[in-house]
Amino acid sequence: MQRCRLLLMLLLVCHFSAIAQQVSLQVALAGLNHDHVHLILGRYRKGEVKILGIAENDEQLIQRMKKRYQLPDNIFYKDVPSMLAKIKPDVVLAYNPIADHLAVVEACAPKGIPVMVEKPLAVSVQQAQRIAALSAQYHVPVLTNYETTWYNTNQQVQDMVNNQHAIGPIRKMIVHDGHEGPKEIGCSPDFLKWLTDPVKNGAGALMDFGCYGANLMTWLMHGKAPVAVMAVTHQIKPDVYPKVDDDATIMLEYPDATGIIEASWNWPFSIKDLEVFGKTGYLHALNMHNLVGRQKDSTYTVEVKTAQYQDNLTYLQAVLKDGFKPGNDLSSLENNIIVVRILEAARKSAKEGKRVVL
Repeated sequence: MQRCRLLLMLLLVCHFSAIAQQVSLQVALAGLNHDHVHLILGRYRKGEVKILGIAENDEQLIQRMKKRYQLPDNIFYKDVPSMLAKIKPDVVLAYNPIADHLAVVEACAPKGIPVMVEKPLAVSVQQAQRIAALSAQYHVPVLTNYETTWYNTNQQVQDMVNNQHAIGPIRKMIVHDGHEGPKEIGCSPDFLKWLTDPVKNGAGALMDFGCYGANLMTWLMHGKAPVAVMAVTHQIKPDVYPKVDDDATIMLEYPDATGIIEASWNWPFSIKDLEVFGKTGYLHALNMHNLVGRQKDSTYTVEVKTAQYQDNLTYLQAVLKDGFKPGNDLSSLENNIIVVRILEAARKSAKEGKRVVL
């Protein structure tokens, strides 16, 4: 009987500990015209997150989202400042054009409200530096969300390379990112309007998918910026994307390694992979599930472990509620300022046809 009581008490402790770890964040959204917003709205519909407010001024877009996700009228505001005058969320999630991320941080930081933006952080180094200054001044986290951050395979590659030293020092990194094109895969008109605008998005495929490789490579290189950047862009479908590039190849030069980022809206299929060649071996994260390795005379499949954080909400819970420090991880401001430096240098290199020293 006593053993049963002890077991029951243990189960109760575990149960309430699990509940404590699953406390829902109270979030607000800045914008609805980024198609990634459907991920957070889907979780809202499942009761996994509480949305206190949404700042959006496009009435037609608001009505569509209200109907699709059963959103109440009283959570909508015309802009971020008017929203924050009424509510104080745990964090504001930005689902708006990249060029408008700075305005979101300018509204949130003085009120002590953290921000997570969708990748990349900013369209220019000047904007990124202003965001960093606001973050430092008001001691407010500003984080960046990438789909590939939550790939168990990428987390395992980093662990095997930098902690286990499984393939020796890094010599080459290659990342392929993109799909057939945003219009071709059915992105919404609201999203396409700014995604294909050189001012609002900063570029085309170079920004949209070049940022993933820059993010991962900066992480693998312990937060160090490359020495120099070279890039070539193409406009393969000018009739579809007349204002921006739709294909970019970016080379990152490090003292003892090279990174090659292949970002495109012209792949025959969707792809987000990561290859790392070391002195003694090779790892290839083919996607979020599959990881293979190779030594000189053998090829093997790596058993992929479940990473600590599986999505941006569990990560935000850890940072905002549990005291986790981002350091130089994939979401960190430090990493993502370097990402913007790389992207700006890539734009310049492609335009001028020369190597750009950072």
